Amino acid sequence: MTLDDLKVFVMVCEARNLSAVAREMNCSQSAVSQHVRRLEREVGLPLMERQPRGVAPTGAGRILHRAARDGLTTLGEGLRLLEEVRTGQAGGVVVATGATSIRNFMSGAVTEYCAQFPDIGLEFHTESSSRRCLQALRAGDADLAWVSVTPDAQGVEQRPVTSLEWVLAVRHDDPLARESSLGADELSRTRLIRPPAGSSSGRQVEQYLSGAVPGGLPPRVTTKAADWDTALLLAELGLGHALVPAAPGLVPRAGGTVRTVPVTGIPPLPVGWAARQWSALTPAAQEFADTVTRHVAGA
Repeated sequence: MTLDDLKVFVMVCEARNLSAVAREMNCSQSAVSQHVRRLEREVGLPLMERQPRGVAPTGAGRILHRAARDGLTTLGEGLRLLEEVRTGQAGGVVVATGATSIRNFMSGAVTEYCAQFPDIGLEFHTESSSRRCLQALRAGDADLAWVSVTPDAQGVEQRPVTSLEWVLAVRHDDPLARESSLGADELSRTRLIRPPAGSSSGRQVEQYLSGAVPGGLPPRVTTKAADWDTALLLAELGLGHALVPAAPGLVPRAGGTVRTVPVTGIPPLPVGWAARQWSALTPAAQEFADTVTRHVAGA
């Protein structure tokens, strides 16, 4: 049994899919399976079982998952503390966040925090989705994660900071720019740029559209953008209409080129902080989270 075996096993338990873990690790699916089989031989019990869509931990697997996840997190924290002792640079804060979240939510808070605590280093790990941010958090690679808050996030504590209404970003010369609000029927008649289905915001949009429009939106009129900034850029170029959450620093940046129209019916998207255990955060991490929260609340 090795640390790599345990790390891969935790990833499989949380992704519930061997091929997804293989893609993330840039290895073969058989290599992922070997890690799991090695653990099963060590403990003498089956740890994973196949399901129609992926895999799931057995009862024994769930026990090992909890123990391995907590142990790896504690080990990661200890290694970071040792690195601080070795380098003499103590008090750093590591944040996992989406590629555009620093500008859209944190820019003012980062400036204030660095001015107030110049000896504390901030390190940002940019990830492609909230799911990846939570994985980094559970693995002990981050102190905090800025995520779309979901009820099914296991092994972490979440604190919502704000809820974002949905808007449709269109060029200022587009006929839709004159509308005061839009509903699902209007969205079904436009070339829509929306979040990817695998993201938290994408799943929320998918549920709304599939329920509000019979059969959902025709694929020929939809485009999926990996992040909100890309969606806005495509709208600015006239390649479609971007369905995005109204993040504080996102839409105003487009200035006079793009107009935003409120979209009715989609529940607001809750966003905020996640930590493995809020009470165990260092004072530096707690202070940074509070600073961002204060700035977002005042935006």
